Amino acid sequence: MKQRKLEMLLEQVEGFDKPDVSLEQYMTPSLIAAELLHLAYMKGDLKDTVYDLGCGTGILAIGAKLLGTKKVVGFDSDQYALEIAEKNAKIMNVDVEFICQDIGNISGKAQTVVMNPPFGSQMRGSDRPFLSNALKMANVIYSIHNKGSKNFIQKFISPAVITDWYTTGFPLKRTFKFHKKDVERIEVEVYRIIQCP
Repeated sequence: MKQRKLEMLLEQVEGFDKPDVSLEQYMTPSLIAAELLHLAYMKGDLKDTVYDLGCGTGILAIGAKLLGTKKVVGFDSDQYALEIAEKNAKIMNVDVEFICQDIGNISGKAQTVVMNPPFGSQMRGSDRPFLSNALKMANVIYSIHNKGSKNFIQKFISPAVITDWYTTGFPLKRTFKFHKKDVERIEVEVYRIIQCP
């Protein structure tokens, strides 16, 4: 499937009805989800089992399944978000398992982890448990972080390494009362991380 077609399909995925500011619940834009997943697909990282940590309403998990991943599991601590994710998967006619689990309690093994963890705007360091657990679960990780995070990420994940990364714009729609603009475009970095043999 071409990246543009995947993006168009993912535009149908419903976002959060009642986002929680403490969990930094922002919908991953369909363009960024399609870019990240298409890169993973082209690298051969979406064949077996994929975990989506902090899956929210399921855009990355659903996209991985649309690209032919054998088994996809989405984890999130917000049961209400998972209900929307399940509805989205049904609408998209894909079989994705969604599990309500706090990031610290997730276990298991996957070929690849995909995730858009909290950036730490509300609670500093909130992306660290996601990175730590992803490293325990998979040999390959795709993750979205604030621009300028590369040095921190590389130190934090060592001896794992960043093999690919790029910067892109993330259109952040007005979600919470403190947002001043209808859409604020922030710069983010997408990383592909692999475990060293």
